[in-house]
Amino acid sequence: MFLVVVVLVLSLLHGYVGLRLIAPFDITGNGLILYWSTIGLLALAPLSGIILRVRGLENSYTDLLLWVGYMSLGLFSLAFVFFFIRDILWLAGIIISKLYILFNGEERVSSSFDPHRRQFFLVTINWGIAGVTGTLGAIGLFQARVPPSVIKKKIYLKHLPPRLDGLKIVQISDLHVGPTIKANYVQKVVDQANALEADLIFFTGDMVDGSVEYLSTDVEPLRELQAKYGKYFVTGNHEYYAGVEFWEQKVSELGLKNLQNEHEILEINGEAIAIAGVTDLMAHQVLKSHRSDPELAVKGIPASITTLMLAHQPGSAIQMEHLNVDLMLCGHTHGGQYFPFNLAVARVHPFVAGLYRQGDMQVYVNQGTGYWGPPLRLGIPSEITLIELKSEQASSST
Repeated sequence: MFLVVVVLVLSLLHGYVGLRLIAPFDITGNGLILYWSTIGLLALAPLSGIILRVRGLENSYTDLLLWVGYMSLGLFSLAFVFFFIRDILWLAGIIISKLYILFNGEERVSSSFDPHRRQFFLVTINWGIAGVTGTLGAIGLFQARVPPSVIKKKIYLKHLPPRLDGLKIVQISDLHVGPTIKANYVQKVVDQANALEADLIFFTGDMVDGSVEYLSTDVEPLRELQAKYGKYFVTGNHEYYAGVEFWEQKVSELGLKNLQNEHEILEINGEAIAIAGVTDLMAHQVLKSHRSDPELAVKGIPASITTLMLAHQPGSAIQMEHLNVDLMLCGHTHGGQYFPFNLAVARVHPFVAGLYRQGDMQVYVNQGTGYWGPPLRLGIPSEITLIELKSEQASSST
């Protein structure tokens, strides 16, 4: 059923844009067949690439197919928005014209409705939409492929001991190493992260989109990540699509501690701090033994100790509101990545990007260090977060 829905959505998206693009032109015969065949292939390319990967056909040809499919999906989704707005305005114009005739009792013939002028007008709008879509696509591709922005954030915690004031955390999330993100991009992320000289590094899920066998070399730069007191990882939903047991082993080999509904208590500057982590919120749908369990993750942590929680999805915050957690760090949303998907993301997730509060707990949502699907980001940059923990006790005494 899910596959049918995806095919239907892709077909409607590409079909609608295809109809609008071709409408002003008189194309028949083989030209029309070639046109719609191309639209159909572009519509099926992303889904075909994903199916091939799921069936174990991971290679450079599949990656190329997904590059084409994802770029097509991004461009057609942008064009869909512009054509939809155009059609709404066109319909509004027709309605206003009809109402004018109705209330004035006469029809004023305007040269703007001359068939030749209408044809020219539609062609001009189509070329304009194509130009704007192509320009935005190029900008979005550039913004997606440049190294992530370093977002610096000071977060004040009520119970953080003064001697932990200034503790530096680097958060990486949603890197999505896979068909379009490879080792060269990962190396840039690692170099940026290491330059921040973190005390702790947290990786909040969705490291990969593919198997360990195919992507092992591409994630290898993550082995070079450096943090003074430790590097921690929690699973995202995409690890469960790609063989989570194998990726858990690989994560450990890369030097990251995988927190699976558990915690560690560290002693830093003579003070204790707890680092807890949960599996992905939907993990049990793939592997029942991996059901996310925040209560188990914090079990045994003294109430007096500052507790940081790693989770992949912002929705996990709802499960933690009653727990003794000071700060939850997560990702998953990509900040919406680009319009119009950011509107849909905002309706689905309680928190989209940045700092929020859920009861007594603060929640920080990373916008994603990579991207997923269309290699596009528009006004929503990829992010490496540098969090500086600040003690409210230390601040109030100065």
